[in-house]
Amino acid sequence: MFIRIVVCSALGFIFAARPSWSQSYPTKPIRLIVGYAPGGSVDTTARIFAPKLSAELGQQVIVENRAGAASNIAGEYVAKAAPDGYTLFWSSGTGLGTNMAFYQKIAYNALKDFAPIALLMYQANGLVVNPSVPAKTTKELIALAKARPGELNYGTAGSGTSQHMTAELFSRMTGVRMTGVAYKGGAPALVDLVGGHVDLVFSPLPEVIPYVQAKRLRAIAVSGAKRTPALPDVPTVGETVPGFAFEGFLGVVGPAGMSPDLVARLNTVANKTLQDPEVKKKLLDLGLGIAGSTPDELAKHMREQTALMIRIAKDANIKPLD
Repeated sequence: MFIRIVVCSALGFIFAARPSWSQSYPTKPIRLIVGYAPGGSVDTTARIFAPKLSAELGQQVIVENRAGAASNIAGEYVAKAAPDGYTLFWSSGTGLGTNMAFYQKIAYNALKDFAPIALLMYQANGLVVNPSVPAKTTKELIALAKARPGELNYGTAGSGTSQHMTAELFSRMTGVRMTGVAYKGGAPALVDLVGGHVDLVFSPLPEVIPYVQAKRLRAIAVSGAKRTPALPDVPTVGETVPGFAFEGFLGVVGPAGMSPDLVARLNTVANKTLQDPEVKKKLLDLGLGIAGSTPDELAKHMREQTALMIRIAKDANIKPLD
């Protein structure tokens, strides 16, 4: 929280008489930059929030997709933007630090070049397969993968994404060997899964639920520690593989150098929008966990998750990409 210290009554009068910059903000549209193609969970949640944020802030909030390199392109764009609150990064943990475990050359440092605003949601992944895959349970999938080592293909939204890391953790804990196929986002990966070009995907629940409900994909399990109310009959991976649990997160940040009062203003608006009944229902229906946080809490979570992903990548002997 930004605390203004009044040195004397004269200065106090001056500050009181002149509105802070955050009080006049915004005076033009705000862009939420998303690092993935339209249709994925990051994009979907941004579009749920944008109209409510627009109403709260009194200016249009526009979702802008800059897909590629597992959101590194979008992250670099925001990190280099003016710290005036008009360019914000709406991102999963991938773009908020965990890519540091998987890329040797990133043009920004998420832990230094962003001003954290709010941790908004947790998201488990759904383990879904093409209906042609002859496995209906986690146990059957493990047996199939062991019988056909390296033959099963899984789609991801890019190296280092939660889809990729969930699959890596699953492989390590079960002893199976599968082949990853990277896409520019979760939505394209799911399209190819439906088309039978890959066999399975660990993908955020907001992305897989519509396909499961339409019976175009088969849900085998969810990656979180608990079952989700959105798919109550689908077990967790941990029910078959003891100790397995993996959840990603979604947050919003701006470029480093944003004024503390502006960050505080955006944090208040973001948390208020998160508690809006309509927004909350849509997020819960998508299988998301509601978070909400202070900027410092998001910063702490980013540091912890980045350290965790670096450790998992090292243990899995994943070589960083150029």
